[in-house]
Amino acid sequence: MINVIGLGYIGLPTALMMASHGVEVVGTDYNKELVATLNAGKTTFKEKGLDELFDAAVKAGIRFTTEYQVTDTYIVSVPTPYDKFSKKVDACYVVAAVKDVMKVCPKGATVVIESTVSPGTIDKYVRPVIEANGFKIGEDLNLVHAPERIIPGNMVYELLHNNRTIGADDRAIGEKVKEYYASFCQGEIVVTDIRTAEMTKVVENTFRAVNIAFANELAKICRHDNMDVYEIIRICNMHPRVNILQPGPGVGGHCISVDPWFLVGDYPSLAKLIDQSMRINDGMPDFVLNRIYEIMKEKGMTDITRVGLYGLTYKENVDDMRESPTLQLLESQERHLATGLKVYDPFIEKDVVANQYHNLDEFLAAVDFVVIMVKHNEIKENMDKLAGKVILDCHNICQLPGVYHI
Repeated sequence: MINVIGLGYIGLPTALMMASHGVEVVGTDYNKELVATLNAGKTTFKEKGLDELFDAAVKAGIRFTTEYQVTDTYIVSVPTPYDKFSKKVDACYVVAAVKDVMKVCPKGATVVIESTVSPGTIDKYVRPVIEANGFKIGEDLNLVHAPERIIPGNMVYELLHNNRTIGADDRAIGEKVKEYYASFCQGEIVVTDIRTAEMTKVVENTFRAVNIAFANELAKICRHDNMDVYEIIRICNMHPRVNILQPGPGVGGHCISVDPWFLVGDYPSLAKLIDQSMRINDGMPDFVLNRIYEIMKEKGMTDITRVGLYGLTYKENVDDMRESPTLQLLESQERHLATGLKVYDPFIEKDVVANQYHNLDEFLAAVDFVVIMVKHNEIKENMDKLAGKVILDCHNICQLPGVYHI
């Protein structure tokens, strides 16, 4: 049996996938309300294919509880935030989970840490805790790192098809854990050492963050001299060895906007390019806010309450708001002692910010100026409803005349 610890955006799909492919799984989370929701037969977030996967896992016998189980294998999938001052990973949730595992696990159990961590985190924080509790690593407890590689909006498909990395102290233990993931994973599964596995996950997201930053910096340069960044990127990408990404209003989620900071925090004198790239991306919500005020001034608009932000999530067609550029923009507005922007997102039903609407038509009726922060399918399929509005399109998806861009 596998006990999956942490039933959030990564832990829950992983537990469901294993259970639906013949592995006995018990999911554990300290959040009683979350566990109660799952036991009532409901998923806790929206994701394509997740409800069907949930039903298959329940039929296969998956169980959900707040209690840690006595078993030989644990998968720890808890949050790993970072300290916004030092930029270092905060491993407190991982350490707490490992401590709780040690209270119940039998001798020789394996702990698989799936949470994303910075290189060396397991050496710095996890091993000392295990040894301080009198456990001998490799005998009493085995350590493995198996970082996830999935993205909200396409989790189920990517769990099935993406390649995986398994880092282990002992090759034989790594191969055993590989068999669990191979129960559903159709991609290649590479077994390596723990530190390499830690580094590869962070580097993958850092590569993406740096490339996004290049596109965002191009947008700023082009805006400064009134050039069309989208046309420039389109032409440049006709070169066989050039593939520039598209700029946007910022970077959110709990991967690209967080993981690269781990390297900055651990290697501040070396990770200069990464540091600057992250600052560029983090500065985009402020850049968009400044564009809003520029356009308002140009149009002679004075009422900020007639301006609406479309989209609260960090990416299109999901309900995940973690590190959302829109939330960052609203926080920035508050720091400048200004409020009043209207907000709407079809995927967010609960009131999470002020002036939030829950219907597109009502939202559009309340605003004269629409800022497209997220390219949900809904807005792409209803562009005609924006006719007559002032539009700041942060994703270059609107073809109406007179549209402003970042």
